[in-house]
Order: sequence, then structure tokens, then C-alpha cells
Amino acid sequence: MYHALMLVALVSLLPSARPAVLTAAAAKQGGDLKLSNVRLTIGELGGPRPAAKLLPGDVLFIGYDINGLTIDGDGTAKYKMSMEVRDAADKSIFKQDPRELVDFVPLRGTSIPARAFITIGLDQDPGTYTCKIRVEDPKVKGKEDTVTVKFEVLKRDFGIVAVYSSHDERGQFAAPTTGVVGQTLFVQFSVASFQRDAKTKQPNIELQFQLADDKGTPTLEKPRTHIQDSGVEAADGAFGMRFPVFMNRPGKFTVQLTATDKVANKKVTYELPLTILPSN
Repeated sequence: MYHALMLVALVSLLPSARPAVLTAAAAKQGGDLKLSNVRLTIGELGGPRPAAKLLPGDVLFIGYDINGLTIDGDGTAKYKMSMEVRDAADKSIFKQDPRELVDFVPLRGTSIPARAFITIGLDQDPGTYTCKIRVEDPKVKGKEDTVTVKFEVLKRDFGIVAVYSSHDERGQFAAPTTGVVGQTLFVQFSVASFQRDAKTKQPNIELQFQLADDKGTPTLEKPRTHIQDSGVEAADGAFGMRFPVFMNRPGKFTVQLTATDKVANKKVTYELPLTILPSN
């Protein structure tokens, strides 16, 4: 499920988060392609990530906008993207060579949103890393720009990681953390770096799911609880979970996830803001 080294991928998706304090390099002379609105997000379409610190097993999403891109009259947008991750000693950890991507953009204009994500392996060394992303317009030589993002991998420890929201139960279709009354949102996450019972060789994790309103008042009289004490393969250092949220009334809420490792006697929590709008 997770690997020792970082896995990196580039994807183009719709944005939904405010800008974060990250850097974009100046565009090359002779070109007007510019990468802006650089931000870290919770999942592909979620809100701003509070910090660029990640436990092993987590996923870092980097969102940005590609401005000044050539979009053909039929809505075809072509561009090249590449990425490299280097450690604090400036050693290359991962390098993805430029590859051409094609998007259908029927609204046209000169700007499209994009994402890059970095999956942190469970055995990744702690420390500071730098991710550099380059975007090129293949139709205009020298029309390119880069963004550079620094992040920190923490020491491996028990935690709730890789949190994101989806439209479907399997988590294949990413969703924003803003919806309308009548929708169902699935909160997806993983529990990583747990200990196993000496006899059963399985984890013994108690998961609790609760929602709080904008005043901090719990919406459930008792949290929804799940015990994970079987079905986790011996080679897996993490397992995925999900909880559904049927959005039956508007307001601002907070999803509260709690995981307790009863073998290691450790407890962690995670809070995810959720906004529900009235239906049309």
C-alpha cells in the first residue's frame, strides 16, 4: 500500500483553496507563462492545508494556476510538466521528466488549474525536502515557469494521514469540502504506523467519527465508533477508512476523527472543516 520511497504524480484538477505562503519563480524572459496561486491543500479539492509537515504515509497536494497558456479554438490545452524532489543535502530523491499533457477546456481563456501530489513512504527519512515543478508551453519555445515548495517529513509515528473527501464511497472521484444540501460526502483517510497485538498479529484501533457545528457543539449524542482489529495484511503499515456525511442542512461544521491505538496506548485526532450550502 505504501512504499519506502516517495511516489510523485502530476494531475490537472479544479482548484478550491486560498493561496498559501509558497513561492513561484519569475517567468522566463521572452515568455508570459506564469504559475501563480500556489497553495497546499487537504486532498485534491479540499481547503488549505494548515502546515507543510507530514507524517510518513501522508500525501502532500500542491495546487497552482497556469496562466498565459495557449488554448486552441477547439478548447485543447497542451503543456509539459516535470517535477523533482530533493532532500536537505540537495540530493535528488525523485525526478519526473517532462511529459506532455492534454486538457479539454471548453471555457477557454488563458488560465487552468493544476495539481501535483507527493506520497510519503512509510520508511521515508525525516527531514526537509524541496519540490520543484516546471510547466512549459510546447507551442512557444522558452515559454515556461517554475514553482518551488518546501516541506518537512516528520519522524514516523502513529497518525491519521492522507485525509481527503470524495463523491463516491470508493474514493475515486475527489470532492471539495464544500457541498450543498442533499449531497453525500465521503471522508476518506488512512491510519498509519500502528502497533500489532502480540497474539493476533493484528492492530487494535478504535476509530471515532463526530461532527461539530460552528459553535463547537457535537451533532451526535455519541460518536460513531469502529474497531479495526482484523483484516489488515501483515505487510501493511497502514489501512484506509471512510465515513459518510449526508448533508441534510446548511452551515459550517467540523469533522472530528479520533484514532486510538490500544496496543501502543496512543491517541490522535484530526479535524476537517466542512461547509454546506443551501440547495438551489
